[in-house]
Amino acid sequence: MVKRPPVVGALVVLGLATLTGVLAWRSRGWPLIHDVPLMHYIAWRIGAGAVPYRDIFDMNFPGVYALHLAALGLFGAGDAGWRAFDLAWLAATSLAAAALAAPWGRLAAAGAGLFFAAYHLAGGAWHAGQRDFLLCPFLLLAALGVARWAERPAERTSLAWGGLALGAGITVKPHAGLLAAALLALVALVAYAEGRPLAAPVAVFAAALVVPTLAAVAWLAAAGALPAWYEIVAGYLVPLYSRLGGPERWTFYRWHVWIPIAAGVALALGSAVAGRRFAARHAVVAVGLGYGAAHFFGQDKGWEYHLYPLAAFAAVALFAELPRLLEARRLAALPLLACVVAAGTMLGLKGVEAADAAWIAARERRVQALVADLDGRIAPEDFVQVLDTTEAGIHALLRLHAVQPTRFIYDFHFYHDTQTRTVQRLREEFLAGFDAHPPKFVVLFERGWPAGGYERVDQFPGLRLRLSAYRVDRRRDGYIVYAR
Repeated sequence: MVKRPPVVGALVVLGLATLTGVLAWRSRGWPLIHDVPLMHYIAWRIGAGAVPYRDIFDMNFPGVYALHLAALGLFGAGDAGWRAFDLAWLAATSLAAAALAAPWGRLAAAGAGLFFAAYHLAGGAWHAGQRDFLLCPFLLLAALGVARWAERPAERTSLAWGGLALGAGITVKPHAGLLAAALLALVALVAYAEGRPLAAPVAVFAAALVVPTLAAVAWLAAAGALPAWYEIVAGYLVPLYSRLGGPERWTFYRWHVWIPIAAGVALALGSAVAGRRFAARHAVVAVGLGYGAAHFFGQDKGWEYHLYPLAAFAAVALFAELPRLLEARRLAALPLLACVVAAGTMLGLKGVEAADAAWIAARERRVQALVADLDGRIAPEDFVQVLDTTEAGIHALLRLHAVQPTRFIYDFHFYHDTQTRTVQRLREEFLAGFDAHPPKFVVLFERGWPAGGYERVDQFPGLRLRLSAYRVDRRRDGYIVYAR
């Protein structure tokens, strides 16, 4: 029988529930922003018949497109629909975290779910829909499946659905393959340590892992996208893009919240080890924490949203020992409580600031301005080429249902590693597409990524030459519209 949490535990849950409710309410007006409009645009194009990778140059994996196709189909392309999808996905992830923590008590389950929800909502609108966030329920379900099998070895179905979940996650971000390898090793280790047969559980989990990947490959092959996908991954993503945009220093906005989170996780796991309560479920969560750290540091980008997998498992670990320590009235509960309270307070402060981020409002105004500049001036047969990364160009095309003459939805590919044959071929392809279907409008955004302004066009002589045949139609804050 699961004991009810003591009064202190109930107050912790109430505080987290209040924080999460306030942050969720403040997030109700979050717009589509940053990376999400790009993925929505790709999904819209695929839904209209475009072939992924062949007709749209992008480095993401097919699971991302499948999720955005589902979001568009269920909720539409508007801001309100995206809010509904993001909150639904957050609820599913929080429930998965709660299920993983449930055997440790109601306080652990409620605390894990609410803490992760507060963490996400504190990040601001630009974190909604990030691939690393979308990955989290798949990771947690895989961990839950392995933990349940370890506790009930006769029930191999949990290995099957856990493997399917993680396989689906690999189609969203292949980095999840590292967790797959670690969990496979853990399954084999648990079976060996307890004298169980090794082959059957490992085979079930491994076979389930492969199914979603095979389905994604079959989809790409049927669509005729497989050669283009391979070319992007092997020729551009791995050798070039993976090295682009590394951090100057390992800091991000309000990184200090990870001090109490890390301290609390260390206290909780240390308490389980010291009390000889460190069992299979603890081991699964510890493996998840190790993967989360590798997921962040291994990508070497320093982007805050790469911390999502670590945050998902940290939310579970943070509350694993709290119910037992509170029930036993142990002094060790005090520093752990202090870590939870400190982290919650810092997330609250971060969430209040992030909800009203000035750059998000400015980017939304830029989208509206560009839509107003082009609306009613584009016929169905007209093309518009944007030279941008995430500043508003593709978002405006999504709202206008406008198509580009080339497959390039970003322009940063043309300004790094320019000495390589890969980038030279991308430039040649862009110019060939531009010449084959001259766009009625070209929109050049001021801010390049990872660096550069309007002057970056001077590094691309072929593009500069073609722009010279256009006239400046509009000059706005952050972009210039060129008309043919």
